[in-house]
Amino acid sequence: MAQAPEPRKTLDPDQVAFWLARHPDFFVGREGLLQQLKVPHPNIDGAVSLLERLVVDLRQRAESAEGRLECLLDSARHNEAQYRRLRETLLVLVAAEDRDALAQALVAQLHEHFQTPALALWCPAELSDSEPMPPQPPRMVLDAHASARLAALLDGRPSRCTKLSVSDWKQLLPHVKAPRKAGSCAVTRLSAGESLGYLLLASPDPECYRASMDTLFTEYLGDIVARLLWRLEPSMAPSLAPRA
Repeated sequence: MAQAPEPRKTLDPDQVAFWLARHPDFFVGREGLLQQLKVPHPNIDGAVSLLERLVVDLRQRAESAEGRLECLLDSARHNEAQYRRLRETLLVLVAAEDRDALAQALVAQLHEHFQTPALALWCPAELSDSEPMPPQPPRMVLDAHASARLAALLDGRPSRCTKLSVSDWKQLLPHVKAPRKAGSCAVTRLSAGESLGYLLLASPDPECYRASMDTLFTEYLGDIVARLLWRLEPSMAPSLAPRA
């Protein structure tokens, strides 16, 4: 009885690819084999030589790398512009002669350089007791109700971006006309050894300050403002000096 022929064995494509990757010199001396290889063209029907396909792949990789490089350059240009705007803002803030001037400079600079629609600087009453005139908006005297709402917005964090209801807007930004619908805000706690209040940036656009946004800028600005508030009241220096 004739023996049945053995089934034809075929190589597994993944094994071939693995073997070729381990032996990159396989085609050395076998250039004719390279010329015989045909692979599908990525954009049109039919096949092209391996070398033509490699050229297409290299061109696509170059275009992809160029796109990533352009994204990095755009990011670098954006960061540089942000740095310049922040630098100009800080130079104006440190030149403020009193707390009201500081608050007014803060409003003007953030509106001009960062398109911030509304701002409030809430400070404890004891920071205003030694001043001859009551604080002027956007600087506000922090009372129990405002303190509770600002603490609720922070939700236990040093700074946060979140939604701002119409009622909260009316209470926390009484000097700015409230929008008809809920907006958004970035809020940060001011501290220089002791609590110096809160800085609130707000917008009628609910997407302006999204919860997913980073708050590094707001925290940094809050740190600067807190220290300037402390510096502008020499009589408070012993009790408000930053602790080691």
